[in-house]
Amino acid sequence: MKNILILAAMSLPLASQAQKGTFTIEGNIGRLNSPAMAYIDYMCDGAGKEDSAVVTNGRFTFKGLSTGHSYARMALSHDGSGKQKAVYTGDVIYFYFGKEEIKITSADSLANATIAGSKVYNEFMAYNKAIGGSIMDLNKWANGQVNAASPEQRQDTAFLGRINTEYRKRITNRANAQIEYAIKHPNSYFGMVALSEGTGTPVDVKRIEPVFNSMHKSLRESDMGIELKQRILAAKTIHVGAPAPRFTQTDVNGQPLRLDDIKGKFVLVEFWASWCGPCRAENPNLTQQYAKYKSQGFEVIAISLDDHKDKWLEAIAKDKLPWIHVSDLKGWNNEVGRQYGIRAVPANFLLDENKHIIALNLRGEELNKKLTELFGN
Repeated sequence: MKNILILAAMSLPLASQAQKGTFTIEGNIGRLNSPAMAYIDYMCDGAGKEDSAVVTNGRFTFKGLSTGHSYARMALSHDGSGKQKAVYTGDVIYFYFGKEEIKITSADSLANATIAGSKVYNEFMAYNKAIGGSIMDLNKWANGQVNAASPEQRQDTAFLGRINTEYRKRITNRANAQIEYAIKHPNSYFGMVALSEGTGTPVDVKRIEPVFNSMHKSLRESDMGIELKQRILAAKTIHVGAPAPRFTQTDVNGQPLRLDDIKGKFVLVEFWASWCGPCRAENPNLTQQYAKYKSQGFEVIAISLDDHKDKWLEAIAKDKLPWIHVSDLKGWNNEVGRQYGIRAVPANFLLDENKHIIALNLRGEELNKKLTELFGN
């Protein structure tokens, strides 16, 4: 019987703008040997970084640069089956670190490891304790409830619904605790982390903007602060009836494309990524609708939140996507994504011929119905 996997939309938070320094992470996990591999993805100065290391006698090492507060995802492939499997179904942890020498130690796995030598990590753990745990802690709780259930309970939609309701309640309570943490810690880096994560989507501007304005200037002017300010502005200005924010982004051939280059057409501005399952699942329907209405003045501009061009182009080719594709390959730091306040994909904005927003987040039958309304059968 399959376990239920309850996922929360999340992205790697952005690193603060500060002077960079070196870090070293030394791992010692049991007695693993080749083909075992360790992988790390982290943020440094607003840019995503990644690295991998062969595991020899349980040991591996990562070295690089940090601005003082870098957020990392580390995954360990025990059997050498690759990064993707390790990240999404294997042994993975999330943590903050700084310009430090850090040791990660366990007899068997990253999940059971202790992390030593990092003041930043200790501050991160204290922050998590104050807000009721990390998202991964809540996911672990929910999946644990399902794993402990009987086969009959796992078939019971009412039982599973109660777990999901409690999970959502805990998510809401955590978000409220994060806002309170930000209010009480306006000078703390993790105060800004709390506000950024707790803000959620859609942004409650009346609640969030005063808290943001109370944060220390250095935090507001950090990359994380700037990104949150962009989300607040997007929430205030991007809505049905408003003009769509103008943008320029590079297409698959390296040529700049402006939104205003598309004239006299209805345009669907579609945010997606090659790694986004729901995005890829919607592509067949969108392909049908595009073929049906392109000649009548329907265009799609797909903005990818990928950070690897080869994976982006591979997904376009595999899904046979015939519309316009652009990306700056900055992942979650995509400039247009930040401008539009994007925190999860898929997301889209349907524009009229004058580039005014007429609908938000249409997919499946909702999109089909709206296009029929605009163009007829």
